[in-house]
Amino acid sequence: MAVRAVWNGKVLAESAETVVVEGNHYFPPAAVHREYFTPSDTHTTCPWKGVASYYTVTVDGESNADAAWYYPEPKDAAAQIRDHVAFWRGVTVEDA
Repeated sequence: MAVRAVWNGKVLAESAETVVVEGNHYFPPAAVHREYFTPSDTHTTCPWKGVASYYTVTVDGESNADAAWYYPEPKDAAAQIRDHVAFWRGVTVEDA
């Protein structure tokens, strides 16, 4: 079943091939509508996934800082989510 990530009335990503980790849908890179994303300087570390990088999402002039994250160089245990994008901070992930 396909799912999509929506914020401020726009679909940010949509795919039937997300990877679910810890309750979060990680969208494959090709499923993400890049026009809404700007790289952020924010990074966090997960003990088993590695270092996450973030994007600020901007739709119709409104920005949602660090609302999406991804693992460019995940640890081996999380290799399946390399460069996949997950969401939070008010972004709704719903059935498409």
